Amino acid sequence: MAGIDGYGVALERSNGDGWERVAEATNVSGPGIEREVYDVTTHDSPGQWEENIFGIKRPGEISVDVNYHPEMHDRFLEDFDTPNPVDYRITWPDGSEWEFQAGLVGFEPEAPHDEHMTAALTFQLSGQPEFSTLES
Repeated sequence: MAGIDGYGVALERSNGDGWERVAEATNVSGPGIEREVYDVTTHDSPGQWEENIFGIKRPGEISVDVNYHPEMHDRFLEDFDTPNPVDYRITWPDGSEWEFQAGLVGFEPEAPHDEHMTAALTFQLSGQPEFSTLES
């Protein structure tokens, strides 16, 4: 199977009535979901093989690099100031969507003298993300 072109990914934020694109994303990575592993190996474990059970799931972080537009990104600073998670969605080029609640935990704008302005955004997810794919 050939790879899929990533062009067209959209970062969106709920405005209460629907979704609106909030940034010109140039790169999206994550979430890096993880799960705790608990070693329950005993002296009686068959064949001296390690035995594990699996515990709490961690939703991870999403990192988004964007073209920075100060007037467009004020809402990110509002999201940074609120203690409550905000509803976000990533729409992938094939139309599948990842909806999640997250807090903005990192916002780093960059303005080089010889290039366009960018910003790196880091979102910490809260709770279970919803991964929906297109039905065939």
